Amino acid sequence: MNGVLAKNLCGVTLPIQVIQSANGFYIGTMEEGMPYSRESVEYWPSQEAAETAFTSGHWTQKKYP
Repeated sequence: MNGVLAKNLCGVTLPIQVIQSANGFYIGTMEEGMPYSRESVEYWPSQEAAETAFTSGHWTQKKYP
């Protein structure tokens, strides 16, 4: 699965993955080792919780950056 915002706003096809930030873990894209787009509305307190949401499809796609 690829990042919707990354594709629609920037024309870049990047795979989505779980990423860590100061606010917690989110589903987004990275390019060259740097965060590119945050695709999920939610943040999770742990990588495990974010991975579970990602693999189960229980997360909300952001419509706007």
